[in-house]
Amino acid sequence: MNEVINNIITRRSVKNYKPTAVDDRLIEQILEAGTYAPTGRNAQAPIIIAVTNRELRDKLSRMNAEVLGTTSDPFYGAPVVLIVIAKKSVNTHVYDGSIVMQNLMLAAHSLGLGSCWIHRAKEEFESAEGKAILQSLGINEEYEGIGHCVIGYAAEGTEKAPTPRKKDYVYWVK
Repeated sequence: MNEVINNIITRRSVKNYKPTAVDDRLIEQILEAGTYAPTGRNAQAPIIIAVTNRELRDKLSRMNAEVLGTTSDPFYGAPVVLIVIAKKSVNTHVYDGSIVMQNLMLAAHSLGLGSCWIHRAKEEFESAEGKAILQSLGINEEYEGIGHCVIGYAAEGTEKAPTPRKKDYVYWVK
């Protein structure tokens, strides 16, 4: 089977991570893959915020948990959080950011890392605390949170078999 197609078929969301740090060189490769996601009119509306700083990672986890209404870690212990946000003024920003998320997850899988898309970035970065984080990074334009791609080494026993595909997934008209 083609390597890319195999990567797509075998990638699974990981919901339990080892605390092991991820080498910066691997993170850089994943980030580069994200930047090559196609975007509407090549506007490149999304940006990626790579967080390996434990203090900020934990702050984001707390903020996300508050939106979810829980106190548990919604990032499942992953040591790396890649946040995708996209410029609101571009009408394809949500779609463009979603493709970036997919590229990040596929790149992580191809490098032997686990990943999971964590929602609620929109709510996080609409809050005063989220806006302050963006401002502290020099991001002053209007951006919408698309998602968090959490990355790390999967904990033992987290491998899952693929769920069978539904029968009516594809309608082929010849």
